[in-house]
Amino acid sequence: MPGREMTPADLSRRTMLGLCAAGVASTALAQHAPAATPAHSGRAFPKGFLWGSATAGHQVEGNNVASDMWLLEHVKPTLFAEPSADACDSLSRWAEDLDLLKALGLNAYRFSLEWSRIEPEPGRFSIAMLDHYARLIDGCLTRGLRPIVTFSHFSVPRWLAARGHFQGPDGADLFARFCERATQALGDRIAYAVTLNEPNVSALLRFIALPAMFMPAVQAMLGAAGKASGSTGFASALFSDRDITGEMVAAHIKGFQAIKAIRPALPVGVGLAVEDDQLVGTDDGYRAAKRKAVYAPWFDVTRTHGDFIGVQNYTRRRYDGHGLVPPPAGAPLASDGREIYPASLANSVRYAHAETGKPVLITENGVAAHDDTVRQRYIPEALGGLHDAIAEAVPVIGYIHWSLLDNFEWVSGYAQQFGLATVDRKTFRRALKPSALDYGRIARGNRLPLSSRS
Repeated sequence: MPGREMTPADLSRRTMLGLCAAGVASTALAQHAPAATPAHSGRAFPKGFLWGSATAGHQVEGNNVASDMWLLEHVKPTLFAEPSADACDSLSRWAEDLDLLKALGLNAYRFSLEWSRIEPEPGRFSIAMLDHYARLIDGCLTRGLRPIVTFSHFSVPRWLAARGHFQGPDGADLFARFCERATQALGDRIAYAVTLNEPNVSALLRFIALPAMFMPAVQAMLGAAGKASGSTGFASALFSDRDITGEMVAAHIKGFQAIKAIRPALPVGVGLAVEDDQLVGTDDGYRAAKRKAVYAPWFDVTRTHGDFIGVQNYTRRRYDGHGLVPPPAGAPLASDGREIYPASLANSVRYAHAETGKPVLITENGVAAHDDTVRQRYIPEALGGLHDAIAEAVPVIGYIHWSLLDNFEWVSGYAQQFGLATVDRKTFRRALKPSALDYGRIARGNRLPLSSRS
């Protein structure tokens, strides 16, 4: 559908949505979600609420040379501002990352399995890398952290992309095979499983008026990657010139079934990009069309193949009958150009639960900001709105902040900063920001300061 012109800021990392072992089975997971908070407890969160932070393998591990993203970063032409290189060196410094989480008083960690490390060639699974992720999971458990594991966070093996990615004729089956092998090795200690990260990106792209040069640039980059791979069908989920919702839904279903076949009681869901879509005026045609294309297929599949719905929210979008409406004059903007609107989190959570009937796990929420005081204000305001939603009986399992570290943010490289901790690009030394300490106090107390307002 047509929309207003896309700004350069819309090409930044999380607007790549704009561009881009505990638990119970599905019918009982609502009972497993934290119980509602009694009215007399003020701004306390439910007992057992999960407080965590998140990373993704390609964005923090470094030197992920067998992945499609590594290749896309290095071909010419490329949309990437810079390559990921060593990233945050978390492949070797994962224990330091877990220590940061423990020091803050958090009780959950969402991270991803890097498929290209575990299966660098088709059908050849690395015992050493499965053991690596087993050690990471054990490290979580010994520190009191619930492991929330994403099976595919955008990046996939280069060989899979060369065969058409999930769009290939056997893409969903290959993903199911990977999920089966990983669950056999690791599933007994995972708390929650997320099959796919933001698989609705390709649909979301249809509702942003991209610059005329953008899709040709994507095609040129994919063409260069295909040439380097000896493939005429090199494809990506993050960069796609068409809506691939059907293929992504099929991959989720088969991945869900593969995980459940081994661990029936393990809660499994999908991490969905959910913007707070608000209507300006009375013509709801454009917004309704967006919701039907971007969210409805995933809400539908979650009802039958999902124990919870993972919500990943960063902003609101306003629409009239013709398309996107710019943020109000003077509205605060994040460093990636999106409106800072903390109430968007609770609104998205309400919407996702109402449409699916499932408990909600906030698998990502945060703000791009070079000035950490922006994040210090954002976190309690967003959580204040979330507290209100919980008080309205919306079942929320937990809140996972994006991200633990300032990391590689896809096409933006290292320009955007979402982290609770800085990372020195030469020494990899981590340093917690003031916002992290504020967030840690909220998590340890399981409550918001009374001064916080949604």
